[in-house]
Amino acid sequence: MVSHSALDFKVAVLYQAGPTPSVGGVSKPPKPGGYQDSGADIAYALSTSGVGVVTPIDSPDPALDAGWSFPDHKEGVLEAVKKGANVLWANTTLYATHPLVELREELAKASVSLVGQDPRDTERFEDKEYCNRWLASQEGLEKAFPKSWLISKEDSAKLESVNLPAVIKPVRGRGSHGVSKVETLDDLKEKAAQLWTEGNLVLIETFCSGEEITVTVMPPGDYEIGRKEAHWALPLVTRFGHSSGIAPYNGVVAVTANSRAVTHDEFLADPHYQEAARLCEQVGRYCKSLAPIRIDARRISDVGEGRRFQLFDVNMKPNATGPGRPRRDDQASLTLIAAQAMGWSYPALLRNIIRAATPFRALRV
Repeated sequence: MVSHSALDFKVAVLYQAGPTPSVGGVSKPPKPGGYQDSGADIAYALSTSGVGVVTPIDSPDPALDAGWSFPDHKEGVLEAVKKGANVLWANTTLYATHPLVELREELAKASVSLVGQDPRDTERFEDKEYCNRWLASQEGLEKAFPKSWLISKEDSAKLESVNLPAVIKPVRGRGSHGVSKVETLDDLKEKAAQLWTEGNLVLIETFCSGEEITVTVMPPGDYEIGRKEAHWALPLVTRFGHSSGIAPYNGVVAVTANSRAVTHDEFLADPHYQEAARLCEQVGRYCKSLAPIRIDARRISDVGEGRRFQLFDVNMKPNATGPGRPRRDDQASLTLIAAQAMGWSYPALLRNIIRAATPFRALRV
């Protein structure tokens, strides 16, 4: 990974232009608009903070999502580079056959860098069951994840072996889509039947009833605060205001209304917070993440030894919304809430993410 000053770059943001391929009979549901809302937030904030930004049209309207980012198909990527972009911010869902992989050598020759994960790694780790199971097999993370069950429609009888209460979710989900807490076997069967209409597998995890936090892990790089040689965690963010045991989707309730940063004094006073940060940094190192990732965790309970955290969701593309455009003042993401706790504004967070952009020539073959 090579780090730079953000002001050296001309950035083009990519959005998801179409559905992702099915993997093992399971597809990730697309977000309406393909993340053009956060793409516009990113491009606008960068353009107002001295960073060069390339857009598909001249002078896009800050009040609109469209016009700030390029579609992530092959033609859109090449158009962005033709217009002068030397950084592609992959604000989209990546997968092993993504056009960025097909164009890797061409982009490397053009000295283009990537903000985002290696698409081939993303496809593996966006399978939540595989990701958690693989990480739990790594040294130091053996007890970091809750007990889980992966059940297909054909093996529906196995639902009766699940310990309740539990959380049921899609294997390749987005946000809180399809995530439910279930208390009874009948409820579990009903929710599983609904999810089986989207894919052949469901993931079920033991429900942890304690405090929920989320941890953003940054990759190594030269940041405005100095050089970081290893993956490092931003301040923790605590979540509250759950609905039926689950944090609501940020499109329904803005995270600024149900989340706040854990204070430095709170962090120092609670060894379980400190352990959670260390575990999440390990996740970043094992996944070899090249851009921010966000890991959700909950205390097993809020009593005694149950106060330790279990990691339950690794997000390879955290939400990147932020204020600046009209009617977006309440759109700080969880990662931005964490960054603000260490004194970074939204543009400062984006600049620092760009400083750790990965040249395409550095991606593995």
